[in-house]
Amino acid sequence: MFAWQLAKALCCADQHHWTRFISMQNHYNLVYREEEREMSPFCLSEGIGLIPWSPLARGFLAGNRQRGGGGSTKRAKNDPFADDLYFRPNDFEIVDRVVALANQLGVNPAQIALSWLLHKPTVSAPIVGVSRLAHLEEAVKSLEIKLDMVQMSMLEEPYQPHPVLGHD
Repeated sequence: MFAWQLAKALCCADQHHWTRFISMQNHYNLVYREEEREMSPFCLSEGIGLIPWSPLARGFLAGNRQRGGGGSTKRAKNDPFADDLYFRPNDFEIVDRVVALANQLGVNPAQIALSWLLHKPTVSAPIVGVSRLAHLEEAVKSLEIKLDMVQMSMLEEPYQPHPVLGHD
């Protein structure tokens, strides 16, 4: 939803003495950062935690997609929804930086993408989709990766705004 919609819901809850919202499930990752415009600052000011979905951009940030389309996994080979969300030239530049930093630190790209997200002050926890125990174990290990400000900036620098997606 838009931040103004959440503000109205909070106001309604306050007026009726209902329980306020304490979390927001939002679309947020290194290649889709539109939540930083309004929702993240609003949630931070209201004490509302963010629980982002698609923290790996449907596998895009794991480095398994190709610039011409498709990729190395079953999902990457046939995921038109991801094709609509990601696949801009700058998105691939971000992935290239994620992969390079992962190689430098001796971890995998998914761990770098999750670590970046976990460094954001409004993020309580990402929603991770796993199909194997190893995926979950790798996600948990991302908690141990400490990125400095230079690394965070290097990952964020190529981002270009996207059209707002997922709400009408």
